[in-house]
Amino acid sequence: MNKEKYVFAQLISFLNEDKFRRIVDKYQGNRYVKHLTCWNQLLALMFGQLSNRESLRDLIVALDAHHSKSYHLGLGKNVSKSSLARANQDRDYRIFEEYAYYLVNEARQKRVSDIFKLDGNIYAFDSTTIDLCLSVFWWAKFREKKGGIKVHTLFDIETQIPTFFHITEALVHDSRAMKEIPYESGSYYIFDRAYNSFKMLYKIHQIDAFFVIRAKNNLQFKSIKWKRRLPKNVLSDVTIELAGFYPSQYYPETLRLVRYWDEEQEREFTFLTNAMQISALQVAELYKNRWQVELFFKWLKQHLKIKKFWGTTENAVRIQIYVAICTYCLVAIVQKDMKLDRSTYEVLQILGISLTDKTHLRDLFDKTKFQNVKDRFRLNEPNLFNY
Repeated sequence: MNKEKYVFAQLISFLNEDKFRRIVDKYQGNRYVKHLTCWNQLLALMFGQLSNRESLRDLIVALDAHHSKSYHLGLGKNVSKSSLARANQDRDYRIFEEYAYYLVNEARQKRVSDIFKLDGNIYAFDSTTIDLCLSVFWWAKFREKKGGIKVHTLFDIETQIPTFFHITEALVHDSRAMKEIPYESGSYYIFDRAYNSFKMLYKIHQIDAFFVIRAKNNLQFKSIKWKRRLPKNVLSDVTIELAGFYPSQYYPETLRLVRYWDEEQEREFTFLTNAMQISALQVAELYKNRWQVELFFKWLKQHLKIKKFWGTTENAVRIQIYVAICTYCLVAIVQKDMKLDRSTYEVLQILGISLTDKTHLRDLFDKTKFQNVKDRFRLNEPNLFNY
């Protein structure tokens, strides 16, 4: 019975091990492996993510402390530092990437919603830079004496699930990642000013998808048609044509320019969009929700381990990032399947201090007073996942 199982063992029962095994077979991940299988590697790394381990040595110390429980936790035989380091270095990261995308799709299906009442999905696209020590992470050169990588992420605003990731060197400009996005006809894509690539925006338009992007201050355009009756805080709503040789060549059709006054920030924003069918206030509301991807990055860096890496090779870094995504999706799935009246943040923190307890998950979430958990970790909850 679950009551006799450790919390971590109950947690991983929400994972589809058969699906993972098929992916492993596809890439021959367990070839010549005797003890530490890819599944054991995934669970060990997820244990480290959930228990907030700072380093590979820290993770191994934690696992050794529970070596008598290792089998019942679902981790298999005891894991050594050298074997886990070697696995992170040598095993194909695509195993964990593909499984991360599988969990992303599962989480999105379970958490589907229609907050904006628009046909099509609502996505925000942005990147976060993770600084690395160049002398250790030599392959990730960023500046003369500094290394770094960028994680470009497409975030589903309505389900609160990241749906696409593209990892590059930090030198790569944000707009260059736009061509990697798997665009969907009828969906909405929200971008910051860094993504003012009119060539790519026109490709979005050509597949009958929509974008909302903050315009640059030096945008050159010609006004074609003005809307007269404007709602509160909408300063102007204009159909325009781009001026300038290259912009007009790259985007030869009309666009919509919306100027909006944000009362909270007491500042003006200017948006460009090809969505002619929605109101100016909806345009502003869509862009306002772009900040959710920023909050997701903050949440990911604070509560899952992607700032300090447990391996130095590019392969090991990629594996750790994809395992972090797997862990996030697992927590989101558990939250939804169990119909928990707690935020994803609360679920993560409660699990983090209870992995080796023998408590039924339902009892754990019903009886734990979150204030005690927060006091123990001295953390403040971000504004994301508060529903």
